Amino acid sequence: MARGNSPFGKILVTGASGFLGRHLVPILRERYGAERVVGVHRPDYDLMTLAETGRMLDEIRPDAVVHLAAYSGGIGANRAYPADFYFRNTILTANMFEAAARRKVAKLVYPMGGCSYPATAKSPIGEDQMWQGLPQYESMGYSAAKKMGIVASLAYRDQYGLRSVVIVPGNMYGEYDNFRQEESHVIPAMLRRFFEAKRERRSKVVMWGTGRPQRDFVYCGDVAAVIPWFLEQADETGPTNISSSTATSIKALAETIRGVIGYEGDIEWDSSKPDGQMIKIFDTTRMHGFGLKTPTPLESGLLRTAQWFARNYDSRGDGLRL
Repeated sequence: MARGNSPFGKILVTGASGFLGRHLVPILRERYGAERVVGVHRPDYDLMTLAETGRMLDEIRPDAVVHLAAYSGGIGANRAYPADFYFRNTILTANMFEAAARRKVAKLVYPMGGCSYPATAKSPIGEDQMWQGLPQYESMGYSAAKKMGIVASLAYRDQYGLRSVVIVPGNMYGEYDNFRQEESHVIPAMLRRFFEAKRERRSKVVMWGTGRPQRDFVYCGDVAAVIPWFLEQADETGPTNISSSTATSIKALAETIRGVIGYEGDIEWDSSKPDGQMIKIFDTTRMHGFGLKTPTPLESGLLRTAQWFARNYDSRGDGLRL
């Protein structure tokens, strides 16, 4: 996407120190100028309260907001704390839409997860399937809370004229991801497992399930790169899927990560563990209709991520979460 002039005087990014935020803020500053882009982090304002959310907007006075702040984690954390995931994300969503609408913010971009689609959705999953059932039970607290962003977008557009846009990134991976064992998603979990197995000279790595499920992965930097288009051009709520629309089996993913890491041991599949949903691929027809692409091939993105992880592993530097 070519460099352009911002239609907004100031752009605020919440959750700027998070996974997507670490990719997005540099892109926005390069495109619009550093002085126009303000990133806020968890200690700056307590976005769990409406008063603090309002104070943030009053002090920064942004024309546009990209609301990345969320309470998120892997399947283990979602199983252990479903009420926390539901409550915190419901409040974070509601407070931002309410405060932004009351202060007449010109544009709000709101990302949500592909896990919010129904567990019964048929791949490739189009945006029209969003309300055709409940999300996967194991992550339903988080998924349903984030899904309310679509309702909020429509409601605040109708009542207050708030121009908001909802995007649905696929299974993101990349630098700055969460690599904690109890919280990580499949790619960071595999990268860490193979990396540590190589360092410790283990003869094998055990993976859950059969390896047969297929997933759709998208490099986080590609998602960040299309967000300026939604700030500048999009006028409808959406939602719009942002992904690669490429099917990769978990087994193929494991083999690719093993190669990227340079691990020479065996992979053992524990078929007593659940596979989860067998096929989950996103339909990106709508995204492509806007002229948008996610160009990074999986192996290239994995190599970038693995190299960043290796550089920061011992020092825990550059925001590495272990």
